[in-house]
Amino acid sequence: MVKSLLVSLSLVLITGCSTSLHKTTPHNTKKTAHTMFQSVSKEKAVLLQKGKNREYCHICGMNLVKFYKTNHAAKENGVTHQYCSIHCLTKDIKEGTELENPQVVDVSSLKFVPVTEAYYVVGSKKPATMSRVSKYAFKSLEDAQTFQAQYGGKIVDFYSAWQIAKKDFK
Repeated sequence: MVKSLLVSLSLVLITGCSTSLHKTTPHNTKKTAHTMFQSVSKEKAVLLQKGKNREYCHICGMNLVKFYKTNHAAKENGVTHQYCSIHCLTKDIKEGTELENPQVVDVSSLKFVPVTEAYYVVGSKKPATMSRVSKYAFKSLEDAQTFQAQYGGKIVDFYSAWQIAKKDFK
Protein backbone atom coordinates (compact mmCIF):
# COMPACT_ATOMS: atom_id res chain seq x y z
CA MET A 1 0.00 0.00 0.00
CA VAL A 2 2.81 2.40 0.90
CA LYS A 3 4.59 1.39 -2.33
CA SER A 4 1.48 2.11 -4.43
CA LEU A 5 1.03 5.47 -2.66
CA LEU A 6 4.65 6.40 -3.44
CA VAL A 7 4.22 5.41 -7.09
CA SER A 8 1.02 7.50 -7.33
CA LEU A 9 2.70 10.45 -5.63
CA SER A 10 5.70 10.10 -7.95
CA LEU A 11 3.42 10.11 -10.99
CA VAL A 12 1.63 13.23 -9.75
CA LEU A 13 4.94 14.98 -9.18
CA ILE A 14 6.33 13.89 -12.55
CA THR A 15 3.14 14.91 -14.35
CA GLY A 16 3.12 18.24 -12.52
CA CYS A 17 6.76 18.88 -13.34
CA SER A 18 6.42 17.89 -16.95
CA THR A 19 3.32 20.06 -17.30
CA SER A 20 5.19 22.93 -15.71
CA LEU A 21 8.16 22.39 -18.02
CA HIS A 22 5.84 22.00 -20.98
CA LYS A 23 4.30 25.39 -20.34
CA THR A 24 7.63 27.17 -20.39
CA THR A 25 9.33 25.50 -23.33
CA PRO A 26 10.16 27.88 -26.18
CA HIS A 27 8.05 26.05 -28.76
CA ASN A 28 4.92 26.85 -26.79
CA THR A 29 5.60 30.53 -26.25
CA LYS A 30 3.92 32.93 -28.61
CA LYS A 31 6.45 34.22 -31.12
CA THR A 32 6.18 36.71 -33.89
CA ALA A 33 6.58 34.98 -37.22
CA HIS A 34 9.93 35.44 -38.90
CA THR A 35 9.46 37.11 -42.25
CA MET A 36 11.51 35.78 -45.13
CA PHE A 37 13.34 38.32 -47.24
CA GLN A 38 11.37 37.26 -50.32
CA SER A 39 8.01 37.87 -48.59
CA VAL A 40 5.80 40.95 -48.57
CA SER A 41 2.42 41.64 -47.03
CA LYS A 42 -0.56 40.56 -49.11
CA GLU A 43 -1.50 44.21 -49.57
CA LYS A 44 1.83 45.00 -51.26
CA ALA A 45 1.82 42.03 -53.64
CA VAL A 46 0.54 42.43 -57.19
CA LEU A 47 -1.08 39.26 -58.47
CA LEU A 48 -1.37 39.37 -62.25
CA GLN A 49 -2.90 35.98 -62.96
CA LYS A 50 -6.60 35.28 -62.62
CA GLY A 51 -8.66 32.44 -61.20
CA LYS A 52 -8.92 30.48 -58.00
CA ASN A 53 -5.19 29.63 -57.97
CA ARG A 54 -4.02 33.18 -58.65
CA GLU A 55 -1.95 33.26 -55.43
CA TYR A 56 0.16 30.26 -56.44
CA CYS A 57 3.04 29.72 -58.84
CA HIS A 58 1.86 28.46 -62.21
CA ILE A 59 4.53 25.72 -62.18
CA CYS A 60 5.30 24.57 -58.63
CA GLY A 61 2.32 25.86 -56.65
CA MET A 62 4.36 27.87 -54.13
CA ASN A 63 2.68 30.92 -52.59
CA LEU A 64 3.43 34.00 -54.71
CA VAL A 65 3.11 36.47 -51.83
CA LYS A 66 5.56 34.49 -49.70
CA PHE A 67 8.12 34.52 -52.53
CA TYR A 68 7.05 37.83 -54.06
CA LYS A 69 10.43 39.52 -54.42
CA THR A 70 11.53 36.81 -56.86
CA ASN A 71 8.24 36.69 -58.84
CA HIS A 72 8.21 36.69 -62.62
CA ALA A 73 5.23 36.82 -64.97
CA ALA A 74 4.62 36.28 -68.68
CA LYS A 75 1.76 35.72 -71.10
CA GLU A 76 0.96 32.56 -72.98
CA ASN A 77 -1.66 33.00 -75.72
CA GLY A 78 -2.93 36.16 -73.97
CA VAL A 79 -3.21 34.51 -70.53
CA THR A 80 -0.90 35.82 -67.80
CA HIS A 81 1.02 33.29 -65.73
CA GLN A 82 2.89 34.23 -62.57
CA TYR A 83 5.91 32.37 -61.24
CA CYS A 84 7.59 32.30 -57.82
CA SER A 85 11.02 32.59 -59.44
CA ILE A 86 13.11 32.71 -62.59
CA HIS A 87 13.60 28.98 -61.99
CA CYS A 88 9.92 28.22 -62.62
CA LEU A 89 9.76 30.64 -65.55
CA THR A 90 12.74 28.78 -67.02
CA LYS A 91 11.08 25.42 -66.41
CA ASP A 92 7.96 26.55 -68.30
CA ILE A 93 10.09 27.69 -71.25
CA LYS A 94 12.13 24.47 -71.12
CA GLU A 95 8.91 22.48 -71.39
CA GLY A 96 8.14 24.25 -74.68
CA THR A 97 5.84 27.06 -73.59
CA GLU A 98 6.15 30.15 -75.77
CA LEU A 99 5.91 33.13 -73.44
CA GLU A 100 5.43 36.79 -74.28
CA ASN A 101 6.18 39.98 -72.32
CA PRO A 102 8.23 38.45 -69.47
CA GLN A 103 8.33 40.64 -66.37
CA VAL A 104 10.00 40.53 -62.97
CA VAL A 105 9.33 42.19 -59.62
CA ASP A 106 11.65 45.12 -58.88
CA VAL A 107 12.75 44.47 -55.28
CA SER A 108 12.83 48.22 -54.53
CA SER A 109 9.41 49.31 -55.80
CA LEU A 110 7.67 45.88 -55.65
CA LYS A 111 6.26 46.59 -59.12
CA PHE A 112 6.61 44.43 -62.21
CA VAL A 113 9.08 45.65 -64.84
CA PRO A 114 10.12 44.11 -68.17
CA VAL A 115 12.94 41.61 -67.61
CA THR A 116 14.99 43.36 -70.31
CA GLU A 117 15.00 46.55 -68.20
CA ALA A 118 16.08 44.82 -64.98
CA TYR A 119 19.46 44.39 -63.33
CA TYR A 120 19.75 41.05 -61.58
CA VAL A 121 21.95 40.50 -58.53
CA VAL A 122 22.92 36.83 -58.73
CA GLY A 123 24.49 34.89 -55.87
CA SER A 124 23.86 37.29 -52.99
CA LYS A 125 23.73 36.26 -49.32
CA LYS A 126 19.93 36.54 -49.40
CA PRO A 127 18.09 33.23 -49.80
CA ALA A 128 17.27 31.85 -53.22
CA THR A 129 13.87 30.69 -54.41
CA MET A 130 13.73 27.23 -56.01
CA SER A 131 17.50 27.28 -56.52
CA ARG A 132 20.78 27.34 -54.64
CA VAL A 133 21.78 30.61 -56.30
CA SER A 134 19.73 33.70 -55.44
CA LYS A 135 18.53 36.03 -58.19
CA TYR A 136 16.95 39.39 -57.29
CA ALA A 137 15.97 42.01 -59.86
CA PHE A 138 16.07 45.81 -59.75
CA LYS A 139 14.80 48.45 -62.16
CA SER A 140 17.67 50.81 -61.35
CA LEU A 141 21.36 50.02 -61.50
CA GLU A 142 21.90 52.13 -58.37
CA ASP A 143 19.47 49.98 -56.36
CA ALA A 144 21.18 46.82 -57.62
CA GLN A 145 24.57 48.23 -56.63
CA THR A 146 23.33 49.18 -53.15
CA PHE A 147 21.93 45.67 -52.66
CA GLN A 148 25.15 44.13 -53.99
CA ALA A 149 27.28 46.24 -51.63
CA GLN A 150 25.27 44.99 -48.65
CA TYR A 151 24.64 41.36 -49.62
CA GLY A 152 27.22 40.50 -52.29
CA GLY A 153 26.57 38.84 -55.62
CA LYS A 154 27.18 39.79 -59.21
CA ILE A 155 25.10 42.26 -61.27
CA VAL A 156 24.00 40.83 -64.61
CA ASP A 157 21.25 41.31 -67.20
CA PHE A 158 18.23 39.03 -67.58
CA TYR A 159 19.82 36.86 -70.26
CA SER A 160 22.82 36.09 -68.01
CA ALA A 161 20.57 35.39 -64.99
CA TRP A 162 18.45 33.12 -67.19
CA GLN A 163 21.54 31.19 -68.33
CA ILE A 164 22.43 30.63 -64.66
CA ALA A 165 18.85 29.52 -63.91
CA LYS A 166 19.03 27.01 -66.78
CA LYS A 167 21.92 25.26 -64.98
CA ASP A 168 19.41 24.08 -62.34
CA PHE A 169 18.06 21.66 -64.96
CA LYS A 170 21.33 19.97 -65.97
